[in-house]
Amino acid sequence: MKVKRSLILLISLCFAASFVLTACENGSSPANENASNGKGAKTEKKAEPFDLTLRHTQVGKDKEKRFAILNDVVKKVEAEVDGLTFRLDGVDSDVNRKEKLRGEMAAGNPPDIFDLFGSPDSAMYAKQGKLLDLTPIIEELGIKDKFSSLDAFTYEGRVYGLPIGGSGEGFYYNKAYFQKKGWKPPATFAELERMLAEIKRDGKTPIAAASKAGWIPLMITNHLWSRYAGPDITAKFATGEAKWTDPNVVKAFAKHKEWKDKGYFTEGELGLEYPEYTAQFTSGQAILMYDGTWKSSVFKQGESGAAMFGKVGFFNMPPVEGGVGDQTALMLNFNNGYGFSAAVAKDPRKIAAVKSFIKNMFNEDMQIRGLVEDGVLPAMKLDAAVLASSINDNLMKEIVDVIEKADTKFPAFDALVQADVTSEISNVQIQKLISGQTTPEKMAEALQKVQDDANQAAESAR
Repeated sequence: MKVKRSLILLISLCFAASFVLTACENGSSPANENASNGKGAKTEKKAEPFDLTLRHTQVGKDKEKRFAILNDVVKKVEAEVDGLTFRLDGVDSDVNRKEKLRGEMAAGNPPDIFDLFGSPDSAMYAKQGKLLDLTPIIEELGIKDKFSSLDAFTYEGRVYGLPIGGSGEGFYYNKAYFQKKGWKPPATFAELERMLAEIKRDGKTPIAAASKAGWIPLMITNHLWSRYAGPDITAKFATGEAKWTDPNVVKAFAKHKEWKDKGYFTEGELGLEYPEYTAQFTSGQAILMYDGTWKSSVFKQGESGAAMFGKVGFFNMPPVEGGVGDQTALMLNFNNGYGFSAAVAKDPRKIAAVKSFIKNMFNEDMQIRGLVEDGVLPAMKLDAAVLASSINDNLMKEIVDVIEKADTKFPAFDALVQADVTSEISNVQIQKLISGQTTPEKMAEALQKVQDDANQAAESAR
């Protein structure tokens, strides 16, 4: 029995030794599966690497602050999601919206995350099934009700994009020049026009202009027709309730042409780009500049317009005598943000990365950073006391005051009309008006023709 027990013990030991040897040959053992340094320390198995493409439009000197904020978010997300590497692709905003993204959507290969224009783009892409439905994600993160408005990114009750910030538009003015003249911001449209004439007599450019890209001059044209014809008229073009040939819209086009003919805009504007537009104002040559509230960030220390720090004010388009509707109305929307490819839903790792990106980008801290560092109005609801304490420069205080005094806010025209109409007015008609190749009446007729076709196409698609 003793010999038999010894034999059994020997066989058992040999079996155990064989098991350990086999386990070692496979690189692991039941007792020390994660050991890698020979000292008993455990190391985690590395996650399989994967990429996420991120298309952004934070390119150029004036968007460096915005790019820095994006980079900080990217680093946080990469640290939270094992194996993730972002591949950033910076593209000009206009090129991204009108060329690259449109082509990528048609081909079915958009980036994973991308700069997305809300209305009407998000609804168009959502209808095609190209955008990720964010509704369950923002509900899970508890932020669905924390945005000022998600209307521009909502289609059939579902959310397909998130606004990064808000923007308004109005006149920036040279405070030193105004003080020298004893002027205050004009209270009436007639007063504004008297100022324009006097600035011209002084040998200065009344209003900065750079119209190589049509959206730049159209900022002021859009506000003019909203004064003459009412702030709600643009929304009615796409429904057929109103027409571009409305006499008051034509009056607005005529006013723009009149200002051009009187030399109130920079000479040679059709050959000038957006950066040159800003330079005309910061150099002191142009006394007024009609632009978005985002522009305020360049007038800070260390930025391209630092020479104007503390010397810039902001006012709304003054009321037009006989104008239709609310004459305090101001362009304000939440139409710029981020969208996500529907294809990421197929990969749980990418979904996790998208959730992390949204969590780290869309929160109070980042909204405050956008406001303070880059002049981007918050898209999320913030505590009034926190907001007030965060505004640390007089220009932004003026901007917020102007916005609060506007009883009506209206979206920019390209958020309300179809893409073909936007293209016609931005790429053809406004340049023809500025160059004298068309009249206000013919411009309105040409736009209405494209509008009629777009409305008919939309009706047929229903």
